[in-house]
Amino acid sequence: MAKRDYYDVLGVGKNANPEELKSAYRKLAVKYHPDKNPNDKAAEDKFKEASEAYGVLSDKSKKENYDNFGHAAFENGGGGQGGFGGFGGFSGADFSDIFEDFFGDFGGSRRGSRGRSSNNRGSDLRYDLSITLEEAYSGKKQNIQFSTSEKCNTCKGNGSKPGTTPERCSYCGGNGRVRSNQGFFTVQQTCPQCAGNGEEITNPCSNCNGQGNNQIAKKISVTIPKGVDDGTRIRLAGKGEAGTRGGGSGDLYLFINVKSHDLFKRSDVNLFFEFPISIADAALGGEIEVPTLEGRVNLKIPPEPQTGKVFRLRGKGVTQVRSAGIGDLLCKVVLETPVSLTDKQKSLLKEFKESLEGNPKHSPKEKTWFDGVKDFFETLKG
Repeated sequence: MAKRDYYDVLGVGKNANPEELKSAYRKLAVKYHPDKNPNDKAAEDKFKEASEAYGVLSDKSKKENYDNFGHAAFENGGGGQGGFGGFGGFSGADFSDIFEDFFGDFGGSRRGSRGRSSNNRGSDLRYDLSITLEEAYSGKKQNIQFSTSEKCNTCKGNGSKPGTTPERCSYCGGNGRVRSNQGFFTVQQTCPQCAGNGEEITNPCSNCNGQGNNQIAKKISVTIPKGVDDGTRIRLAGKGEAGTRGGGSGDLYLFINVKSHDLFKRSDVNLFFEFPISIADAALGGEIEVPTLEGRVNLKIPPEPQTGKVFRLRGKGVTQVRSAGIGDLLCKVVLETPVSLTDKQKSLLKEFKESLEGNPKHSPKEKTWFDGVKDFFETLKG
């Protein structure tokens, strides 16, 4: 059976914003969730259908592909949802807040434990790094310095004064989450007193004021692989801010900015540049020296190339990241009209022009163009 349109599944228009999408999915998730409809295959199918639709439409990249190509964008391994058995296999969308709002008991105390671990994890950091095209081509090692937090050496990251330990939170009883009944549902939320940690620090460490970490200026060496492109994001696991009370460190993300180049333009792994050529060289052909990111190479120009002609130098582009493939260098011909001519040069050009007149084989495009103009005006007269 053909799949329904994802927008129809959620009951929204194509211009729906993220909040409208989430609200529409939330209503359907509540209505058809298997916990509310045990042993109801039809409700389960509708729940899966709504989850699949939201998983695509809530992801900017997948939504764009779906809007352009429909369901075909996700066929044959094209990045669709697939695998919606049970409650795993969701990709591209964050369903956690939706389920936590409406199904607080789903997962029981295990969810509370996961929440504490998430709360204690250190923050991710972003570092913007600008490099040249040559550096992107060759790869490089570079030292970077940034402000971050590290685990407190005095309390070893638990936030309590040495010799003391955190106490169980009196508000949530150490669960990290509190529950309340709202109509038919039990809503489970993060404890406002301990922020989901399940513990309270009654004797804070004097070195970190109970935070478990301190701010520092950190310097590390990073490796930029060959072939990175503008906008590439590199994840350095565990290089972000330190976690608190046993939580893991966050990650550091390098966002690569490749500066524009005076000669070359880049598209994926291919490089492009334009080179001027005189009318004489174009007519006669020859060999010219052209630049590459590895040095100079000779390019053979056959006689009579027209402006816009592109010559390809294979293997002179950029290495593909995580692959042995290498792009090409595409060289585009631009015929240059001579300027600042002497009287003698003008006379020679005039003589050359006269030698071409009356013989259309020397300028076939020009003849075709003028014939087309002539036919156009004759059509207007008729």
